[in-house]
Amino acid sequence: MTQSSKIVIVGGGVAGMSAAHELIERGFQVEVYEKQPVYVGGKARSVEVPDSASPGKKPLPGEHGFRFFPGFYRHVTDTMKRIPLPDQPGKFAYDNLTLSTKAIQAQVGKTPIIVPANAPRNKAELKQFIDATISTHSTFTAEENRTIFEKLWQMLTSSRERKNDEYERLSWWDFCEADRFSQNYRDMFVIGLTRTLVAAKAEVVSSKTAGNTLLQLMMLQAKKNGRTDQVLNAPTNDAWLWPWLTHLKGEGVNYHHGYQATTINYDKDKKRVASVVFQDQNLEKKEVTGDIFIFAVPVEVMSRLIENSDSQYLLQDAPTLQQLDRLKLATQWMTGIQFYLREPIPVLDTTRGHVIYFETPWALTSISQLQFWEPDFHPEHYGDGELKSILSVDISNWNVPGLLLKKPARNCTKAEIRDEVWFQLQQCLKQQGKELLKDQSEVLITFFLDRDIQEFSGIGVNNQMLTFSTNAEPLLVNNVNTWGMRPNAYTAVKNLYLASDYVQTFTDLASMEAANEAARRAVNKILEETNSTAAPCEIWDLHEPGGLLGALREIDKKRFLKGEPWKDHFPWFYKIFYWILQELHRWLG
Repeated sequence: MTQSSKIVIVGGGVAGMSAAHELIERGFQVEVYEKQPVYVGGKARSVEVPDSASPGKKPLPGEHGFRFFPGFYRHVTDTMKRIPLPDQPGKFAYDNLTLSTKAIQAQVGKTPIIVPANAPRNKAELKQFIDATISTHSTFTAEENRTIFEKLWQMLTSSRERKNDEYERLSWWDFCEADRFSQNYRDMFVIGLTRTLVAAKAEVVSSKTAGNTLLQLMMLQAKKNGRTDQVLNAPTNDAWLWPWLTHLKGEGVNYHHGYQATTINYDKDKKRVASVVFQDQNLEKKEVTGDIFIFAVPVEVMSRLIENSDSQYLLQDAPTLQQLDRLKLATQWMTGIQFYLREPIPVLDTTRGHVIYFETPWALTSISQLQFWEPDFHPEHYGDGELKSILSVDISNWNVPGLLLKKPARNCTKAEIRDEVWFQLQQCLKQQGKELLKDQSEVLITFFLDRDIQEFSGIGVNNQMLTFSTNAEPLLVNNVNTWGMRPNAYTAVKNLYLASDYVQTFTDLASMEAANEAARRAVNKILEETNSTAAPCEIWDLHEPGGLLGALREIDKKRFLKGEPWKDHFPWFYKIFYWILQELHRWLG
């Protein structure tokens, strides 16, 4: 293989586009095959809502789920800095990121708590942060508060070696000793904090993944200009993906839409992928040959491709792929629903932040989007012209009964999902007894549930008609002890590479960031194999604070290597921290 090799990328999501970007910059010949007939970006895409435009208007913008770019994302944002905006000379996609300044904690029967999303910049924000912290911790018992600080301290002072071994095999639920404490402790701390991981379930997600991600967010909140929470200033396609596609094509990437991979043709004698067979929208087959193949598809898709191929020899020669059929079972549903409203929502449309709805059975989070898209987005040009607000909600638990209909989301019709989500939101959005979210009949123009959710009906027990759904694009969750199932971006088959969020990465979280990092890892190995003189892609590890914390992690590393458990060297820390909060609260009045 040489730098003139033809590289075929299977999948045009964030991972596939990232790989194409890095390769085309380094002089390779690149072809991308994407199953979507129009869209790119995979789960990151936005879409035009079908049949939503009145005459002379544009279709309403819909999202698979709202985008979230925390400040510890470095790989995907680095790529965004190299995506020029065609209509804005000197500007790049990265410039379309805008800061979310607040976060809202909404809870059934209680007034929502608003906290700064970033480090307080003035006395007012400091007071707001402390008020929120005191209000939250006042709902816990003294022992629960002590345990919360101890668990966070333990994560901060545990060595990487202990996290990669001991905490990888321990769920976040068990790490936090959730069964020992109240339902409030479980809802607000154990479960609530994993909402930042979207589809992650506290009972099964590894404490390594949950703890590392939580620490990254906490350190950003404590850091000046940490940019804890960033979102796009326009629909995802407009702000990021269309400019990206335009750039890649302009640089020479050959992009093929409407092609879904069905089979890998493996040459067992030469021990290499000979070709990939695709099927277009007309069910016509197309065999594509190449020198190098990068499979930038989700784990369940890659597993299915292997099953449809001559898997005996492929799995024999690439043994790291043997665990994919087990790894694909660690997927969960996470899909967005958008509500298009003719009135703004008090608090949500002025707070500029994400909302976590504690105690909601379907694990809801949301963001009100138009406030981030102003002033360049003109809502009067969309839908029926009456659009005043877009509430984008992520549903992260599809398996438990709701509050209104008493059914899991996956057993509801789309209209029932709409009604149940709305009801759960209403229960949490109250301020001093007053509802912040009116009835649908008063404010709702229409709604959009991502088209990956397909609704079916069938005859069940006692000849009753049942409704159930399938999800074409579930999300991988890093369950306990699944790290060893995850392959590297390269395999023992020299022309078969992987670029997807299930690949082992520093990011260690199914996300756009992990997808981009995985693509960079695949490209770096290709550079090595082709003897390229091009500079490798830069890869960043997660940040770990130094100083005293670094020294304590070194002590823990030595203890771990000797088979000793983690030990708290500063049991008084949580007391001092909580005392400081209380004193600051009194000082600020």
